[in-house]
Amino acid sequence: MANYYSDNRDLKFHLTHPLMKRIIELRENNYTEKDKFDYAPFNYEDAIDSYDKTLEVIGEICGDIVAVNAESVDAEGPQVVDNHVVYARGTQENLDALCKANLMGITLPRRFGGLNMSIVPYSMAADIVSRADAGFVNIWGLQDCAETIREFADEAQKQHYLPRVCKGETCAMSLTEPDAGSDLQAVQLKATQKEDGSWVLNGVKRFITNGDGDISLVLARSEEGTTDGRGLSMFIYDRAHLAVKVRRIEHKMGIKGSPTCELVFKDAPAELVGSRRLGLIKYVMALMNGARLGIGAQSVGVSEAAYREALAYAKERKQFGKTIIQFPAVYEILANMKSKLDASRSLLYETCRFVDMYKTLDHISAERTLTPEEKAEQKSYQKLADFWTPLLKGMSSEYCNKLAYDAIQIHGGSGFMKDYPVERIYRDARITSIYEGTTQLQVVAAIRGVTTGAYLKHIREVYETAELKPELESLRSTLKEMTAEYEIAVTQVIDVKDNEWLDFHARRLVEMAGNIVMGYLLLLDANRDDHYTKSANLFITSGRSENIGKKHYIDGTSQADLLLFRNAE
Repeated sequence: MANYYSDNRDLKFHLTHPLMKRIIELRENNYTEKDKFDYAPFNYEDAIDSYDKTLEVIGEICGDIVAVNAESVDAEGPQVVDNHVVYARGTQENLDALCKANLMGITLPRRFGGLNMSIVPYSMAADIVSRADAGFVNIWGLQDCAETIREFADEAQKQHYLPRVCKGETCAMSLTEPDAGSDLQAVQLKATQKEDGSWVLNGVKRFITNGDGDISLVLARSEEGTTDGRGLSMFIYDRAHLAVKVRRIEHKMGIKGSPTCELVFKDAPAELVGSRRLGLIKYVMALMNGARLGIGAQSVGVSEAAYREALAYAKERKQFGKTIIQFPAVYEILANMKSKLDASRSLLYETCRFVDMYKTLDHISAERTLTPEEKAEQKSYQKLADFWTPLLKGMSSEYCNKLAYDAIQIHGGSGFMKDYPVERIYRDARITSIYEGTTQLQVVAAIRGVTTGAYLKHIREVYETAELKPELESLRSTLKEMTAEYEIAVTQVIDVKDNEWLDFHARRLVEMAGNIVMGYLLLLDANRDDHYTKSANLFITSGRSENIGKKHYIDGTSQADLLLFRNAE
């Protein structure tokens, strides 16, 4: 009997972060629902106990069912039958187990049948599921689409769709098209309003994860004669109409259990969400931020799987008369893998807490007027969430790919064979830095945190001033030096006042900021628990070296060097 929650002490550590008390009190409206719902908590300790027990159930299902099915799902994959998706046997078994345990609609309010849990335990569930099978989380985890319905749909739509999600119906977000990938302004799927006021959709969508889900959010062009994002609106399509056909399922490198579909909409009935013209500008932006948080959790879960496989193999495999974990070349890789895993997980849950705070206050504002202090708090956390989300998605997905690569390397030739799970993990990891916005697009979003000084401000005002144990002060000194060097590098690039020059160095500057932020987060973790001191030490030492290299590269290049790259062929 395996349990992917209880065997990972890091999850319980982050679940009990000091800010969680404030988050839960707000989310539970000071525990006023205990008289309406018998499963509502009556205080913070009761809420944490409920979170803990729920994650225990998820951990058990993932260890005993989802992980066991992962290899067969990878081999079998989904199929198209009569223009609709049929999941692999193991995928359906996984979904049935989680639905039977009432683990859909985790974050949705209890009035819709949800558990009203915060984003932190929901992301932990995604972290756990991803460790078991990265492809399956793309089916189970798309319940996050329901949050967009909750946030922007009218009450009748909420009452109709959200209880269905809580009962186990799956979701999809139909955004991209054959000629509109990252550039969603180019979406052409047509939304036409009929004389009776209803809407129908016509066109093609491509690369749609779980595209044949029960409830789909669809981005479509509602305004004739428009060519940009201002002509797009968001719609709900209900699979019960049977007006959308799955033309094919893409043949992918990894996450094979997750059906990535090409869809044909033909006079498909749909419901407008919110206001016309705000589909991309407002609703998809919120949807994508949630998805990017989800990919952060997926990346951390895959990283966990890669590290555990590498560690287990290194302890068992013998060469030259001893286990390979005793060789410096191997134990160095493993130690760095663990420090990067811990760093990305700390960044994940820091970002989740920021999102939790601003989203919860946002929901409260729909029911009552926020106090001036709450309004300031909501605004502050929203800004932090906006800047930390692309940083998380970019850094954690790149680390995920690196850890999967290192896991293969430690396995040597065996890792290249299908005899070991790392071969599948390696293929599954690759997508994390591509979908929901490539790493390059995350840099475009995150560079604003650099140029506006948002990262520097939070580092200086919050992380740098935190109380620490005396034995950790030397590591803080290193981080302060890194911060000073980062500030100089930012100024050097910005002062040139050339957007192309800024774009050229953007990834270096964002990664420098990421190394400092994650270094401080690990330092604060070590301050709470000595267990993280080793990872903090290793990560900060490595990050210092990386940042020096990036600073030297910036120092050693000029605008004239851009010509070398432009004419690279």
